[in-house]
Amino acid sequence: MIHIVLYQPEIPHNTGAVGRLCLGTNARLHLIHPLGFSLDDKHLKRTGLDYWKDVDVKQWASWDQFKASLPSDARLCYLTTKTKQRYWDTEFTEEDVYLVFGPETRGLPVSLLAEEAAHALTIPMHGTRSLNLATSVAIVLYEVVRQRSRQGLPDSFTTTC
Repeated sequence: MIHIVLYQPEIPHNTGAVGRLCLGTNARLHLIHPLGFSLDDKHLKRTGLDYWKDVDVKQWASWDQFKASLPSDARLCYLTTKTKQRYWDTEFTEEDVYLVFGPETRGLPVSLLAEEAAHALTIPMHGTRSLNLATSVAIVLYEVVRQRSRQGLPDSFTTTC
């Protein structure tokens, strides 16, 4: 399964859009508290539309609680602007892949990235510091979906024209 992990997201409409992406790709959404909004927020619900109720979402009180829930062999990939390792140079071959994204205004904590430098990935950009969170999730998520489809992994997509 593909897992999208939002570490302390701040903007409700980004989280709503990410929820729709998760639903559309059969991915699980993990929300690490504290959140910068309420899950009852009208912006979250407006962006998530009537799909939000169908999103496979899990909430965690803290990063430590989330990490403690993972199997010992869980593969986490940390998306950041603070590395040169491009996401498209990575193979996502494990059955479970966790894509971790930081809050919109500050990204993942430097301390976490220092511990996980070997697993940090970036979306190459020119002329901007960062991309919108939901856009970033979509870019990397659909690369994982593409790779999984080619590998015939569970939950992969088939396309018809």
